[in-house]
Amino acid sequence: MQSHIKQSPSAGLTTFVSSAGHKLLNTEFYSIIIRGLVGLLMISLCLWVLFGIGHILVNLYHAGLDQWDAAAGRTIVNILTLLAMLEIFRTLQSYLEIGRVRVTFILDAALVVLIGELISMWFKNHTPQELLLSLGVIAVLIILRIVTAKMSPQISGEHGLF
Repeated sequence: MQSHIKQSPSAGLTTFVSSAGHKLLNTEFYSIIIRGLVGLLMISLCLWVLFGIGHILVNLYHAGLDQWDAAAGRTIVNILTLLAMLEIFRTLQSYLEIGRVRVTFILDAALVVLIGELISMWFKNHTPQELLLSLGVIAVLIILRIVTAKMSPQISGEHGLF
């Protein structure tokens, strides 16, 4: 069974048509399915962030004043993880709005996660080599973030590096 691509003159939609003339794939249908799945993923991320906030508050309550310093370290790392989830949410929103993933948003999420890991290393005993390696990766990601922001095509309504 052979297939070829056929351009619809009226709607501008591309469809794959078999040799018998049956439509195999319509990009509008594909787009609806992908948008629905991304929407479900965004709902699950929202729920995860809400449960994460609740978890942080419960941990702070149980830590009390006796274990405040240990709870503060865990809370900072947990908050940075939630911020990374918000960056991923922002990436998904961008995909729904402009139809592509912006590399700068992915780099933002990676930077937030790695900075959170670096802070968690502060509260544990790690070698200087591990800390320098983490700082090196963060520095490279910052450089990539700046380069991608300067080289990224601007969409109407967007301004600057951030």
